Amino acid sequence: MRDYEGRDGIMQFGGMSVTDIAEEFGTPVYVTDEARLRENYRSIYGEFSKYMDTKIHYACKANTNLAILRILEQEGSGIDAVSIGEVMSCLKAGFTPDRIMYTGVNVSNEELKAVSDLGVMINVDSASELERLAKINSDLPISFRITPGVGSGHSDKVITGAKGSKFGIPEKDIIKTYLRAKELGFDIKGIHAHIGSGGLVSEPFTDVMEVLIRTTNELKDNGIDLEFIDMGGGIGVPYRPNELEMDVGELAMSLTDMVLEETDVKTLILEPGRYIICDTTVLLTKCIDVKDAGVKKYVGVDAGFNTLVRPAMYDSYHHVAIGNKFGKACTAKYDVVGPICESGDYLAHDRALPDPEEGDIVVVYNTGAYGFSMSSNYNSRPLCREVLVNGGKAELIRDSELIEEQWRHQRIPERLIG
Repeated sequence: MRDYEGRDGIMQFGGMSVTDIAEEFGTPVYVTDEARLRENYRSIYGEFSKYMDTKIHYACKANTNLAILRILEQEGSGIDAVSIGEVMSCLKAGFTPDRIMYTGVNVSNEELKAVSDLGVMINVDSASELERLAKINSDLPISFRITPGVGSGHSDKVITGAKGSKFGIPEKDIIKTYLRAKELGFDIKGIHAHIGSGGLVSEPFTDVMEVLIRTTNELKDNGIDLEFIDMGGGIGVPYRPNELEMDVGELAMSLTDMVLEETDVKTLILEPGRYIICDTTVLLTKCIDVKDAGVKKYVGVDAGFNTLVRPAMYDSYHHVAIGNKFGKACTAKYDVVGPICESGDYLAHDRALPDPEEGDIVVVYNTGAYGFSMSSNYNSRPLCREVLVNGGKAELIRDSELIEEQWRHQRIPERLIG
């Protein structure tokens, strides 16, 4: 887990105090450190590219803020997109179509046409999708997502590569689906698999690479030569204090050795999302209420699972600290809970904290991945602000929503008025 420094008892983030950021922009607010974002991208690209030609395709579902996308475009990243909305957001941020790969699941014909019209490579998920795409446009490069039978993830809800998964071409159909694509006239470029999200050990990644290599060589034996192997994403980051992080350098050496020694493929693609964006961002939320319920103590804050759903949805752990009492001794354990009318609305359980008071700034760590991107208007609460900090300066990169904006697409029939 990333460490932060304190100054006069105030947590510092991106060269600024969290209290100053909260005072300027209000709470709740997501705050991203630009320098850390660039550092994370350069780190994973550097570890893999020193061994072989590597392309990093940022899994933008983790966070699609246009400013963040623009920074990664400047760094030279490619994009892993899973919807037409993500594709168009990345184009808006400056990515060219050739730097985007679209990997959808249960994709409609309308979306297939929209993506193909934009000139973006499609990573085909099923035999049905292949046949439907052929009727729309077969004169384009494609890849295939396979089901590798290898799964990994921090929750059952994010494991994507296991047998029976809804994602990808089942093993028994892989070769015949590639041969059918060749028969239909597609320009076949590569193979892809994704095992899941948040893995912190190397074995599932080497296991899936063995499957990808074996399949690549079987395809070669059937007259289909691939240009790239895309091993997907899923490299996790430590969320808990003292949790060991993945040795990405060792993983890079192992995986690239496997590809170079066992195949003729010269290009490797990775799709990290969480690894790049997660620890760049914190959520700042204000203590509104402190309650002693006898058997449990609560810190009530102005961010709920409408703002950060991961703890409620996945039972995910996010470290929390009181930003204006940074480094002070903890006195008791508290649940950190939000304003949503649900008993499942919590950000953290049983956390040791210094005496909380109304007005304190509670800092939730590691919220860059699937924080804002999974937020909602539940309880008719507006979406919050996003801020970018760099070199001690803060800039607004998304304004908070007005309550009235939630009604912009709603209509009351005339017969109900008056």
